[in-house]
Amino acid sequence: MRFDIITLFPDFFTSPLNCSLLGKAIAKEIATVNLLNPRGFTTDKHRKVDDITYGGGVGMLLKPEPIFAAVESLPVLPKREIILVTPQGEPLNQPLLKDLATNYQQLVIICGHYEGVDERIRQHLVTKEISLGDFVLTCGEIPALALINGVTRLLPGTVGKIESLKQESFETELLDYPQYTRPAEFRGWSVPEVLRNGNHKLIDEWRKKEQVKRTHDRRPDLYEQWTMNNEQ
Repeated sequence: MRFDIITLFPDFFTSPLNCSLLGKAIAKEIATVNLLNPRGFTTDKHRKVDDITYGGGVGMLLKPEPIFAAVESLPVLPKREIILVTPQGEPLNQPLLKDLATNYQQLVIICGHYEGVDERIRQHLVTKEISLGDFVLTCGEIPALALINGVTRLLPGTVGKIESLKQESFETELLDYPQYTRPAEFRGWSVPEVLRNGNHKLIDEWRKKEQVKRTHDRRPDLYEQWTMNNEQ
C-alpha cells in the first residue's frame, strides 16, 4: 500500500511513522508513506498556500493551485483514492478501513488547515471525504495518521496473528469482550473463574455473552444493528 500525504507539516509524522507496528510495517515495505508539502509547489516568493475567502468570512482557505500541483506530481497507481480528511466526510469505521486496505493500492490523503480548502479541491480533485468524528481539530494530520494506522494494521504481514484481528471490537458488529492477564488476583479483584477452568466451550459462551452485554450497555446503536442483522 502506498500512502501519499499532502501536508504543511511533514514533521508531524516523523515519530509516529517510526514507532510500534506501524514503523515495522513501513520498514518491511508492507506500506510506504510519502510526505509532500504543498509549499514546494507554490510559484510566488512567499510560498503562499492560503488566502482569504470570497464573500467575506473569518479565517483563511487553502488555495487550489499548490494542492492540485502536489497531487498531480504523484505517480498514479491503478487503484487509487484521493481523500480529504474533513468533519464533513463519511465517518471512519472498520468496514471503511477494510475496504481501503483490500481494494486500493494507493491512498492520497490531503490534510486540511485553517478554515478548510477551496471548494474546487473537493469538487474536482478529491474522490472521497472521510471524517474522524463529529468534532473539529486544529489540523488534518491527526485524522490522516489514524487513517494510515487503521489501514496498515489490516494489511497482510503487519499483525503477527491474523486471528487477533477477527476477534476485536467492530469486526462482528459487537464490542470486544473483557480480557485479563496474570496475576489471577489483584487487590482483591479476581479473574472470572470461567476463564481459568480450561473449558473452551464455556469460555467462548462467556465471551460472546459479555460482548453482547457490553455492546448493549455502551453502544446501543451497534447493539440495535447487530440485533437486526441476527434476526434476518
